Amino acid sequence: MMGVFTANPSQAISRSRNKLHCLQLLAREGTGLPVTGFANSTKDIDGLIKTVAGAPLVIKLLEGTQGIGVVLAETYQAAKSVIEAFRGLDANILVQEFIQETGGADLRCFVVADKVVAAMKRQGAEGEFRSNLHRGGSAQRVKLSAEERLTAVRFAKAMGLRVAGVDMLRSNHGPVVMEVNSSPGLEGIETATRVDVSGKIIEFLQKYGGKARVRARIEG
Repeated sequence: MMGVFTANPSQAISRSRNKLHCLQLLAREGTGLPVTGFANSTKDIDGLIKTVAGAPLVIKLLEGTQGIGVVLAETYQAAKSVIEAFRGLDANILVQEFIQETGGADLRCFVVADKVVAAMKRQGAEGEFRSNLHRGGSAQRVKLSAEERLTAVRFAKAMGLRVAGVDMLRSNHGPVVMEVNSSPGLEGIETATRVDVSGKIIEFLQKYGGKARVRARIEG
């Protein structure tokens, strides 16, 4: 990892630092993360691209949500142009390896109290590598492997979260965690899985009460 682009607005800096801190915490778990690179200038774009083994690669805005600000650069020149453009806007970005074998699909695992209570597979729209439902993707209930369940719980614990949405990809070398969401929405996963996730959360809160450290803000 090679530092980070910094933006001027203090709020953007705060969000970026939080996301970078999260990535650092997850990285301590060892395997299970995509190769990721950062930079503090555009002077060594070649080195940044080489960090993730070249194109194709994914470029992400650190302040982006719901798939906004996530770009797939299929060639070196495209990657260089996007990085330069984002840097020209003082945007905070990271680059990650592109895991092509996923076919535009990912897994959302909903963890409550150290247990995966629901899981769905999100599939991107035709021609779209992002699987976000807000980008036109679809979702269906999915059966997780034991390794995937263990990975979801382990990474939620690493973030100190008792309620979390863990997003991962099925790569050729096992599950790869993309994000641990402390504010996971309920509508998509409850619709896809028919699991009363909100009820699971209420049961957890009733059981542990004030002893529970729930840092998640659940959104409908």
